[in-house]
Parts: sequence; structure tokens; C-alpha cells
Amino acid sequence: MASISCSTTTPLPFSKVDFHFPVQRATKFAPSIDTGKTHFQELSFSRFSRFRPNGCVVFSRLNDYSVEGSSGDSVKTSPELGVQSCTWKWRGYSIRYQCAGNDGPALVLVHGFGANSDHWRKNIPVLAKSHRVFSIDLIGYGYSDKPNPRDFGADPFYTFETWATQLNNFCVDVIKDEAFFICNSIGGVVGLQAAVMEPQICKGIMLLNISLRMLHIKKQPWYGKSFIRSFQNLLRNTVIGRFFYRRLATMESVKNILSQCYYDTSQVTEELVQKILRPGLEPGAVDVFLEFICYSGGPLPEELLPQVKCPVVIAWGDKDPWEPIELGRDYGKFDPVEDFIVLPNVGHCPQDEAPNLVNPLIESFVARHSSPKATV
Repeated sequence: MASISCSTTTPLPFSKVDFHFPVQRATKFAPSIDTGKTHFQELSFSRFSRFRPNGCVVFSRLNDYSVEGSSGDSVKTSPELGVQSCTWKWRGYSIRYQCAGNDGPALVLVHGFGANSDHWRKNIPVLAKSHRVFSIDLIGYGYSDKPNPRDFGADPFYTFETWATQLNNFCVDVIKDEAFFICNSIGGVVGLQAAVMEPQICKGIMLLNISLRMLHIKKQPWYGKSFIRSFQNLLRNTVIGRFFYRRLATMESVKNILSQCYYDTSQVTEELVQKILRPGLEPGAVDVFLEFICYSGGPLPEELLPQVKCPVVIAWGDKDPWEPIELGRDYGKFDPVEDFIVLPNVGHCPQDEAPNLVNPLIESFVARHSSPKATV
């Protein structure tokens, strides 16, 4: 039986973000075009009467906030929704997750490498107005437990299969329902793997700048594979790796890294830097970091996409320096992918850099694939 505790309330300062900016939409049936301002059809959301979430919702009164959009427009907000921070016991480990909303389809927001559920702080309260929203810290990240990978012997622990199992078990134990997976970067591979392993759980996946996994061993030339393995061994098994991590785990370094992958660097705030850095200073974080950067096996997105049974939408910030959109476009050719959407002048983390683009896309995607409310 799942063990769940909710202890800390974290107010979220974004309850409404309006969609003001053009999105380029490309499908398998038409070239990419600029659609201008997009108007999404309002659809009713179904209430899942069979299940109730184990999380709870708290409300708080806060001052107004504004979010600067990529066009320079100021988006006024008047927040009322709060978020509950909870702990779920999974296989003996403590897993932190956040939740808000008590009605509508269930969404699980899955972060990328080195991030955590706080990376969705601009999305949760907006989506929670008509959805049950859950944002989870994958084991090893955020404020979830970080077991030492060396304790598992030769069998790797921090793999996409581990995280996918965690995600599916979370839906069964905590949400107690099917869910849509909304994923960024490496989290996209986690979502795809979870959907392949337990297809009855996932109702649909939105991939935001999914990782191309360019350092995967299959994507390296034959003459470079031995060098890569030697370098990985050097990082994992010598003091060099820990020295490298100490240089990275500083406010200045994290800010510089984020400024590389955010096209609009004004969104790289001190708050964001702290939310990314602080969990990385916890005991065990360095071992997880070194283990993952040395993980060059496991599945590739192009191997998982053909196996997925649910609808998939891909959205891609076209200014991503880490995952070039020119390479990502090929993922739009797979049958489960119903749309490939170009996000203009956005970097690697669209949900945080441009929530005013991403939130309406999520709402529209979920509405298209949700059952209508039953009439009495």
C-alpha cells in the first residue's frame, strides 16, 4: 500500500497566463507555417468519478505577479491556487512530488536532467484550474532520495527503465488513474519508456525539446567509443569527477549553463538558479550526476516512438543549442506523432522560458484526447 504524506505548502505565483505569441505548427501533411495567434476550442473536461487523487489542494492569497513574455508583453496574474508538496514512499525511498487541482484529467509533469518538479512552477497553477496536476521529482533528483549507485553492484540503477517504472507506479499508487505525460528533455525519454512498458496507463504524451541523446554509444563513431568509455571511467572512478561537479555546483556556473540553453536570458532569474542548484547540493547528488553522464546506453527516442500506442505531440524551441531542431524534426515522421510544433525564439526549456506558449498547447492537446463529461 502506498505511503503518502503532505507536509509543506508552496505558493505558486502563476495562476493565469494568456497566450499572445505565434506558434509555428508543422504536421506530416503540411509544411511548417506561422499560424499567428492561435485560438483553441473550449472543450469540457471529464471528471474521473472512479478515482480520487491522494494529494490535496490548498489555497492562498498572494499579491499580483507579472510574467514577461518573449515578445516583451507583460502578462498580469492574480493567483489563488496553491500547490501541495508531498512525499510518496516508493520501494522504501522518499519521492517528492507536487500537486494541485481536484478535477479534470490527470497530468504528470516530468522534468529533465539536473532539474526537479520546481521547473514546472509556471505551469502547475494554470493547468490546475481544469486538471489534476502532478509534478514529480525523479529518484536521484530534486528532493527525492538519492541512493548511491554503487550500492547496486554491476547493475545500473539510474536508467530510463527505473524512472519509467517509478512514473507508472506513481500513476497507480498516487493518482489512481490514467494520465497524460508532459515531459521536457530527458524526461521525454522517461515518458516514452513508461508508455511502452505500461501502455494502459498513459493517455497521451507531450514532448518538449526531448533529448536526442547524442552521447549515446550507438551515435558515436567506432573509433571514439573506447575513448568515451575511458573518459566516463575517469569521471566516475577518480577525484576528477567530483572536482568537476564542485566547479559546476555554484550559483555562477548554474546561471551560465542556464543562460546557454534559454534564448530569453531574462528568464534565468536568481529564483530559477536557486531552485536548480539547491537540490544538487544535497548528499548523494554528485554520485547521481556522475552516474548519469556516464550512462550512454538505454533506449533512444527513435527506438521508443514506433512502439508507443498513445497520441504524441512534440513541441520544440527553435533556439535550443543543445538539441537542434533540425535533428528533432525527424521525430515528427513517426506514426504516433500527430503534430510537430515549432516554438519560435525559445530555448531548451519551453515550459519555464515561455509558459504562455506551452500552457495552451498542453490544454489543447489534453482536451482533444479526453472523454467528454457524462450527462445524467
